[in-house]
Amino acid sequence: MEGKEVTVTFIVVASFSPYTAILGRPWIHAMGAAPSTLHMKVKFRTEQGITIVRGSQQVAKQCLVVAINREIKLKELVKEIGASMKDEERVGMLLFLVQNVDVFAWSPYEVPGVDLEFIVHKLNMDPLCPLKKQKPRRLTKEHVEVVRQEVKKLKEAGAIKKIFFSGWLANTMVVKKKNGKWRVCVDFTDLNRACPKDLFPMLKIDQLVDATYGHTRMSFLDAFQGYH
Repeated sequence: MEGKEVTVTFIVVASFSPYTAILGRPWIHAMGAAPSTLHMKVKFRTEQGITIVRGSQQVAKQCLVVAINREIKLKELVKEIGASMKDEERVGMLLFLVQNVDVFAWSPYEVPGVDLEFIVHKLNMDPLCPLKKQKPRRLTKEHVEVVRQEVKKLKEAGAIKKIFFSGWLANTMVVKKKNGKWRVCVDFTDLNRACPKDLFPMLKIDQLVDATYGHTRMSFLDAFQGYH
């Protein structure tokens, strides 16, 4: 079987997708490939035989759910903030939000983090303070499941990672919020004592008010927690 070389031009798009690459009809026809959207597979001949490129049904469903939820929340958001706007202003605001929907994060697990070359967060600890390991506390079965789900989400988002032989150990605490859901916290009492307080001056409210002068509209929107 003779080998075949096909030149393909890709367009890179910064968007959440279950696919690492989307191959169009020119490539499919040139390679004589047989795609199947039902099985999420693409088969084509190579020198080594039949090659199969597989997709993930689970990731595709997750991507679809995320897209639907974002669209629903965006419509609700536009409906609330556009109640006092004129029709032209409401349409303009809707187009602006739709074009920049990838900027919004509807949960902390959608934020992948900050590039370490841009900024790095470090604890300002007292070097003379001894390391401390808290005694382990037992959690109830309900709390154990809550902590397990929270740790799973944080690991998938890349916010935490597993370490060994840590000098500091702190217990997790599960607290019920006002809406009835559980919040997973960490007892950083000992760690806070080892970190000296930073004397950052508070912003002056009169300077903040003066800075808003001349602007036609000011937003206090906090869509992350649902406070509008």
